[in-house]
Amino acid sequence: MKALLTALLLCAPALAQSPTQAIQAKDGKACASMFDDAVRVNIRPELRKELAPIVAAIRYAENGGKGKEYGIIHARCPKGYRSQAGWCAATVQKNYDRWVKAGRKGEYIAFLASRYAPIDADNDPNGLNHNWLPNVRKFRKRFTTTTK
Repeated sequence: MKALLTALLLCAPALAQSPTQAIQAKDGKACASMFDDAVRVNIRPELRKELAPIVAAIRYAENGGKGKEYGIIHARCPKGYRSQAGWCAATVQKNYDRWVKAGRKGEYIAFLASRYAPIDADNDPNGLNHNWLPNVRKFRKRFTTTTK
């Protein structure tokens, strides 16, 4: 029993990560640097702590391959990791602003999901967007760091 408890305690820190740590674990140090830059450029300073975990959660939920890491398929989004991260971060910030302007009705991530990964979208023939909201919620919780 003691060995099991020790093993669980050793694994616990891996469950809670900062957004940057999560991106580095998934994509490597260079991509973590690009992620940080995308967040810095596209998300206002006062919202970074709240919105950066959502951007990292989207990366994990989308799990896209090279050039589509964050699930951005817009024709004007240049190819490459930094472009994907930047477009995602900008989308998260812009939709947060829309949500606030609309009166903060409902949960922000649900508001974002209806725009980022709408259910029954033409570009989602397999219905994978149904999984987007619960997955982003799960990862955001894991990547949100709390300080006491």
